[in-house]
Amino acid sequence: MQNHPHVDLNAIAWAAMDQYGFIPGFPPSVLREVGALTANVFPDTLSDPRDLRSLLWSSIDNHDSKDLDQIEVCEEEPNGEIRVRVAIADVDAYVPKESETDRHAGHNGTSVYTGVETFPMLPDRLSAGITSLLPGQDRMAVVIEYTVLPDGSTRPGEIYRAIVTNRAKLVYEEIGDWLEGTGPIPRTVRETPGLERQILLQNEAAMLLKKRRTERGALALETIEAEPVVADGRVLGLVIQQQNRARCLIEEFMVAANGSVTAFLNDAGLAMIHRVVRTPKNWEGIVREAAERGETLPIEPDAEALTAFLIRQKAADPDRFPDLSLTVVKLMGAGEYVAFQPGDVPVGHFALAVTDYTHGTAPNRRYVDLIIQRLIKSVIDGERYPPYTPFELDDLAVRLTDREKSSQKVERFVRKAAAAVLLRERIGDSFEAFVTGASEKGTYVRLIAPPAEGRIVLGEHGLRVGQRVRVRLLATDPYRGFIDFEHIE
Repeated sequence: MQNHPHVDLNAIAWAAMDQYGFIPGFPPSVLREVGALTANVFPDTLSDPRDLRSLLWSSIDNHDSKDLDQIEVCEEEPNGEIRVRVAIADVDAYVPKESETDRHAGHNGTSVYTGVETFPMLPDRLSAGITSLLPGQDRMAVVIEYTVLPDGSTRPGEIYRAIVTNRAKLVYEEIGDWLEGTGPIPRTVRETPGLERQILLQNEAAMLLKKRRTERGALALETIEAEPVVADGRVLGLVIQQQNRARCLIEEFMVAANGSVTAFLNDAGLAMIHRVVRTPKNWEGIVREAAERGETLPIEPDAEALTAFLIRQKAADPDRFPDLSLTVVKLMGAGEYVAFQPGDVPVGHFALAVTDYTHGTAPNRRYVDLIIQRLIKSVIDGERYPPYTPFELDDLAVRLTDREKSSQKVERFVRKAAAAVLLRERIGDSFEAFVTGASEKGTYVRLIAPPAEGRIVLGEHGLRVGQRVRVRLLATDPYRGFIDFEHIE
């Protein structure tokens, strides 16, 4: 084993944040402002907001998540309908517009999760404390209601303020294994009266929603994002976050909730920000990818045809499917935020198969969601003027699109740096890999184990995307995020 010098991954993460225009630490003015807050925002009467603490609310998130933005509860109704309530943390109650905390959050625009260090958009006292829907804590929330019909369509309901209490913090992996029949019922579910039936009802509603969206062309994409496992400054490995039934449940509930929010703001005649994925910028490239796999897609963009193709490919070649998904994502183009005014023709979200969509369910983590929350509350409170003008929303949409793209660059760079540290003891070793990119910019591969990504700098000619190859590790550079390979026969 070589005696490599210590690599400070936290310093790399901070430098990457600075390089891409983020402020990685909280200024003293923000810390003073947040430190002076009290956790009591309850009104004198509970008639408004509504007191919904008696409902069996629960959250499903990562095991170590503390910034809990939403909790859910369902109720069976006649004719096979399921009423869904999604409670969103009332972050605006503690972070008023133009406060020091708000300005800092608006500058960064999002929390950044590098796997080595998390850079929250709001200080922990807020996002992991008094604005988090932590279990056993009474909290103010904005509740979004909608009804799931037997065919998987939804009927938007009310949106209002309420006081809620999370009864159980559940974990994606445990709930997913249980719902898929590969693991036991989680202890919290088993020991909380009524929770087993509640989660099964939530799963039933989510499956109806998913079936409907899939039929309408929601893309069945599955890209790989390998997160570093770090302890005491050492990289122990790379893990892949697996999609499962529990993650699907939350995704479906949030998509439907955000659709209900856009309907609510549309009815109120308010300008807002939409989340869009435009018609693929390179549909011809997607058609070519399908043709290389012996399939034919229509000449014009067709979400339903693309989804059917992706489902068949996943069944036929699950190992290569994440790389096909990544290729399709790149050919489609990135999601973006767009200011939307009443009367405009919505762009829509090609990947989700929805027309009117926003981001309003994670105000602890994304600034656009805090904007949407303020718009919602202005309608609930009957304010004469909305908190943002159309011109402000235009500027914010452009800026927050940039911040999201920059956050992804930070996260990718730090993941590469961590992978470079993990692999530097294995210079000269050979690995099985898949080609993930082949162009004038370079040829890139993803190792099967560990799932690290790097560039082929020797013997790259003639390789094609999706091809399984054997490569030898030549060099790593954590500070530049480089992992270099040679293609070997």
